Amino acid sequence: MPSARKKPIRSIIETPDDIKRGCRRLRKLCPRMKDVHDLIGDPPLRRREGGFPGLARIVVGQQLSIASADAIWNKVAHGIAPLEPETLAAQSDEALRQLGLSRPKVKTLRNVAEAAIAGNIDFASLQTAQPEEVHAQLTAISGIGPWSADIYCLFCIGMPDAFAPADLALQEAARIAFDFESRPSALELSELAERWSPWRGVAARLLWAYYARKPVIQR
Repeated sequence: MPSARKKPIRSIIETPDDIKRGCRRLRKLCPRMKDVHDLIGDPPLRRREGGFPGLARIVVGQQLSIASADAIWNKVAHGIAPLEPETLAAQSDEALRQLGLSRPKVKTLRNVAEAAIAGNIDFASLQTAQPEEVHAQLTAISGIGPWSADIYCLFCIGMPDAFAPADLALQEAARIAFDFESRPSALELSELAERWSPWRGVAARLLWAYYARKPVIQR
């Protein structure tokens, strides 16, 4: 007999109380996640502004440490004001490069700006869209892949059940927490995360916080 389908969570993660609620549920769903929560406590909320600035920040942070991403983002946010598609599109490649952006990221940011200006992406509608539609709209933009779409769902929209299985920090945190011999692939982590539904968004935050403690917990 097939297992009962988990009831979806329709609210969004927008307050610390939402994180607490998700943690309480995860402790019941998964003993290992209970152990992680015992060590870490409630993880940070990590909500971000949505829309064009939110996606731009995700692009800036791709494949960078948090410190490096924050430093470059501060330059971008102050160097392009107001941070809107039309304002960014008006910048020269050289001006964008002087803000610390790599050539691929300049190209991706231009693609995002052009898509917004042309009306090919509606950021307002993404706030209430299903995850599949958010992924479809975002990944249709050249340079925006599944990881970026997952991060947008997690932090800019606050979807409780969003997850980012391709994130290397999540994979490494799962390896340590679950005593895996090697880091799980995106597919393996996605399958593991099914047990945390419908609170995978909080599970991701717990694992990121756990990863940040790696020098302490590394075995």
